[in-house]
Amino acid sequence: MATQVTLKAEVRKQKGKSITRKLRAEGLLPAVVYGAETDPIPLTLNAHDTEHLFHSISVDNTIVNLELEGEKIPVPTLVREIQTDPVRSDLIHVDFYRIQTGVAVELDVPVHLEGTPKGVRDDGGVLEQPVYNLPIRCVPADIPEEIVVDVSELEIGDSIHVGELALPDGVEALLELDRTVCSVQVPTQLAADTDEPDEEELEEPELVGEVEEGEEAPEDAEAEED
Repeated sequence: MATQVTLKAEVRKQKGKSITRKLRAEGLLPAVVYGAETDPIPLTLNAHDTEHLFHSISVDNTIVNLELEGEKIPVPTLVREIQTDPVRSDLIHVDFYRIQTGVAVELDVPVHLEGTPKGVRDDGGVLEQPVYNLPIRCVPADIPEEIVVDVSELEIGDSIHVGELALPDGVEALLELDRTVCSVQVPTQLAADTDEPDEEELEEPELVGEVEEGEEAPEDAEAEED
């Protein structure tokens, strides 16, 4: 079941860059909500409250219920885009996507690895995780908080692919089924040492043109032409 939070918002009647700069100077954050075949609605949020909330949740898969002034029922949304100041990293704009009950949405869900692989614990292997967030499709009521993957039985050389994940009912993965989610690999240094040939296996290189004892060296090409 998806995590749900509430955030207060006001409908913003004025638009334009000068207005948004003024809002930010006053500690307010411009935003917009769109989707569900409705016209986009410009919003104003409390910048401090929004930043505090976003730091406490998984933004990609948390349902944010927007409490709009004058509306009795909160608007359920997902955060679709966050713009930040390139220098100070402050929020400067947020896009919300309005969701509907029973209508599937696409979003990313965190992948959490659980346990210590045998190949790491017993053989010094390294656990690698190429996929940290899994894109999925499902209805809002089925949005999982995270995808938990038990890696405790993995040996060196073992891996888990998208098609092997135990996804909740109603949740469809949007990555290729053969995509590697995690694997246990031989440590880089150990692999490098293993690849190096033994000294005994190194053969003495053959010297081209070497003259054996008792033989005369052939004259060069120029001498033969004279």
